[in-house]
Amino acid sequence: MARHDASESRIYEWLTGDEDSRMCDDIPDSACHEQPRNFMLHLWAALGNKLADELSSARLVLPWLMGIIGAPVWMVGLLVPIRESGALLPQIFVAGFIRLKPQRKWVWVTGACLQALAALLLAALALWSSGTLGGSLVLLALVMLSLARGLSSIATKDVMGKTIAKRRRGTLMGWSGSVAGAATLAAGGVLMLMGDSQGNAMLAALLGVAALGWIVNGACAAGIEETSGAVEGGENAWDSIKLGLSLLKEDHTFVHFNVARALLLSSALALPYLALLGQQQSGTQLGGLGLLVVVSGIAAMVASPVWGKRADQSSRRVMRDAAIGTAVCCFLGAGITWLPAAFSQQIWPYALVYALLVIVHHGVRLGRKTYLVDMASQDNRALYVALSNTLTGVLMLLVGGVIGLLAQWLGSDALLLVLSATALAAIVCAQRLPEVE
Repeated sequence: MARHDASESRIYEWLTGDEDSRMCDDIPDSACHEQPRNFMLHLWAALGNKLADELSSARLVLPWLMGIIGAPVWMVGLLVPIRESGALLPQIFVAGFIRLKPQRKWVWVTGACLQALAALLLAALALWSSGTLGGSLVLLALVMLSLARGLSSIATKDVMGKTIAKRRRGTLMGWSGSVAGAATLAAGGVLMLMGDSQGNAMLAALLGVAALGWIVNGACAAGIEETSGAVEGGENAWDSIKLGLSLLKEDHTFVHFNVARALLLSSALALPYLALLGQQQSGTQLGGLGLLVVVSGIAAMVASPVWGKRADQSSRRVMRDAAIGTAVCCFLGAGITWLPAAFSQQIWPYALVYALLVIVHHGVRLGRKTYLVDMASQDNRALYVALSNTLTGVLMLLVGGVIGLLAQWLGSDALLLVLSATALAAIVCAQRLPEVE
């Protein structure tokens, strides 16, 4: 055991650059002693979670699943809204529930197990469902997955704050992003090696691996040494909602920001339809899905450096420029279908536009997160974030339903043109926001 602890300490010190793995400022001495081991468990948990997220992506894998089982096109429009809103809407209530638990890691474990169960349900649906009923059951499983994701997300941050010292958390998240990116590329590479393989069985296997990823995530969470925390304090959720609604009446910049954020949903809503359009035009071979996973992973890895420094200078301009990019990518995605069949029926052009849209979408996310943090004060920042997330969750569901109906009526290519027009409106709205940096 001592040798194992020494090995973990050496790896921890190499990853963090620390010469003394027991130096801590803001966590108890008992947690500090366990920090190297907890650091590694957090890292493995993040790897399992990210791999599972990518293999059950509502922007990529689930649209592919919907296409394979022959679900109606309008249901694809609900995938991203359900995935995102399920984690956002209950946030203000879940935080109060978690506060009552002296050890929050078991909430994390519960969320991981529920996500694993939902992934197994999706795998079963890939094998034995079809049509409208199959699509409806996929959406129900996604609701379960999304709610569990929100549960784990909040608990994960809480447990990290109790087990990893302040000046080590950024390093942990950085390494987590690196290993997760490598896992994503590896998963996409395996799919590409499958080449022309088709069939529901292979997609079910992928979702089974996603379930395994969440089992790893939950097992690592259970192994973290967490000291019991305080259970008192916290604000009543309804009081927070009332205060937030009053702020909506008083802070016009906050309202203006949320209108821009709503219009910028076009980037997230376009991604599954671009993936579906690529499948409809090029076929259901898993090699095509693998290519999309790979380019998505690479794009995600390069996106943050592209936008990061610019956001520190002007997050408003980042939001505006990302809206411009969204409009262009949606137009290009629709325009591919107008080209000769020799070009439009290949997966490569869709993959290229998909990668560009992923980069743009990261700009949307980074720009609006930075703007919200810089706009709010220390006293109201937590409330502004929770309120903005809740509003976005509601809008995601409403807009997703409308977008889905339009896609069923107009087709995926025409729907991308509608989203391109929405992004044009986001350009104007973001341009008119005041600078906050």
